[in-house]
Amino acid sequence: MSRLASLPTALQAALGERRALKVIAGLSNFDASSVACIARAAAAGGADLIDVACDPQLVQVAVAAAAGVPICVSAVDPDLFTAAVAAGATMVEIGNFDSFYPQGRVFGAAEVLELTRRTRALLPNTVLSVTVPHVLPLDVQQELAVDLVAAGADLIQTEGGTSARPFSAGTLGLIEKAAPTLAAAHGISRALAEAGLTAPVLCASGLSAVTLPMAIAAGAAGVGVGSAVSRLGDELAMLAVVRSLREALAVPVTATV
Repeated sequence: MSRLASLPTALQAALGERRALKVIAGLSNFDASSVACIARAAAAGGADLIDVACDPQLVQVAVAAAAGVPICVSAVDPDLFTAAVAAGATMVEIGNFDSFYPQGRVFGAAEVLELTRRTRALLPNTVLSVTVPHVLPLDVQQELAVDLVAAGADLIQTEGGTSARPFSAGTLGLIEKAAPTLAAAHGISRALAEAGLTAPVLCASGLSAVTLPMAIAAGAAGVGVGSAVSRLGDELAMLAVVRSLREALAVPVTATV
């Protein structure tokens, strides 16, 4: 049985129907009140998954606030995952790496692959998502995604918002911002399909309500949105944004993969 079959039914359905919405509180966000606020807004707005930093107490906070929405924990140290899963996390994720780039920390393909193997050895039955670093050339990202699934990754996530340099205002600027992660989602989805692999792709980083349908059309099974929600200081404002994201994913699209 696929590990994905262990996920809650609603999340399985969202991935299968290519409309999954993950709200990301932030890998470096250890503020319990902030995480609780984001989790409540995400749950009320219709998110399918909430991603928090890998800390057992933070997981408990998110579980209590999320009204049954499953929790994913993100980290780059596999040894942290076990306690978070014991605290109630449904799945784990290696990445994403956006918060490390300003520090000059870059993750190469070999390192991400090794982190994946270590995590799978520690948690053989837990659903594992792995982010493909956007600093790698696109062809290398595609090759790495195939290798990651072969090594035990159940889902692949893209990134790229921090490298985008939009030149335009308004809708055009939003599309320019999302271009790197959209390109990665398209390329990786095609590479996995050509390799005969069925791991869902989550497109994340730099997305907005404007570009969420584009991510699905590019081949993603779902999307991850972080700063568009977490940067807001008001829970009602967060809720409004999550609802707008949920509505954007209801637009019928056709995959190009």
